[in-house]
Amino acid sequence: MNGNNKTFSSDFTLTGLFTNNKASGFLFSIICAIFFMAIIVNGVMIFLIYIDPHLHTPMYFLLSHLSFIDILYISTIVPKMLADYLESEGTISFIACTAQYFLYMGFVGAEFFLLGLMAYDRYVAICNPLRYPVLMSHRVCWMILASSWFGGALDSFLLTPITMTLPFCASHKINHFFCEAPTMLRLACGDKAAYEMVMYVCCVMMLLIPFSVVIASYTGVLITVHQMKSAEGKKKAFATCSSHMMVVILFYGAALYTYMLPQSYHTPTKDKVFSVFYTIITPLLNPLIYSLRNRDVAEAFKRVLARCRGTHGMTREEF
Repeated sequence: MNGNNKTFSSDFTLTGLFTNNKASGFLFSIICAIFFMAIIVNGVMIFLIYIDPHLHTPMYFLLSHLSFIDILYISTIVPKMLADYLESEGTISFIACTAQYFLYMGFVGAEFFLLGLMAYDRYVAICNPLRYPVLMSHRVCWMILASSWFGGALDSFLLTPITMTLPFCASHKINHFFCEAPTMLRLACGDKAAYEMVMYVCCVMMLLIPFSVVIASYTGVLITVHQMKSAEGKKKAFATCSSHMMVVILFYGAALYTYMLPQSYHTPTKDKVFSVFYTIITPLLNPLIYSLRNRDVAEAFKRVLARCRGTHGMTREEF
């Protein structure tokens, strides 16, 4: 009983990402810039999609919620990491670590499902355009969104209690920059069989299934594009698909390494590098690849600017 009390009351120590004194200041500046750029770019995307009627389509509806999830889960990890560097300490309480773990697993789980279902949206739009209004109706979009959040919430509610009730009787030093599942597991010294079974089921559900949907959807898209007669249309579609696949492979690949590769292949340095890819870099890449390079978004941005200038000009004339 004393051991359990100690487990729940003791603080953890995060070693952080900035361990090299020579490069830590530069790395801090880069991460800080990425964080604020991700917040701004995703915020702009949400604003444009909300305010411009031309973007009120199923694809942009899903993209706006992808941006919202990206803002939430990068904000769950990076501010704490940056604050620890500035304060020269990485202490995190058991409750704060549990909360970070719970929120992170929920947000990233929701994104896994949403990216898979967004690939299906692109498949329907390109391979079956005549039935697109029916297959991607307003009701279907809300069902996709609800299922994504349900999948993320289920992941959190399953893994968090199992992970955080393990006896952390070894070191309380977390060799990472946030409370991530595999790293927390290495600190535990109890029976991990139940945890590993649940983790395996969750990984199949939230990683392999959505990733399979992505691969199947984009395979169908590429086959359809290859059969196009227009060389310009084929080139444009291939460029769009390749950029989307780059982000998806980066996101899912890093997550598959983290959660499905045996622990014997893991090292603290590799874990940190792969985690940076899908927790820090991807939230910035998503809006850049999926949206801001899109002509519709660029035109919507110009319309909003023109509207703002027009309103400003009218205000000055009235004055």
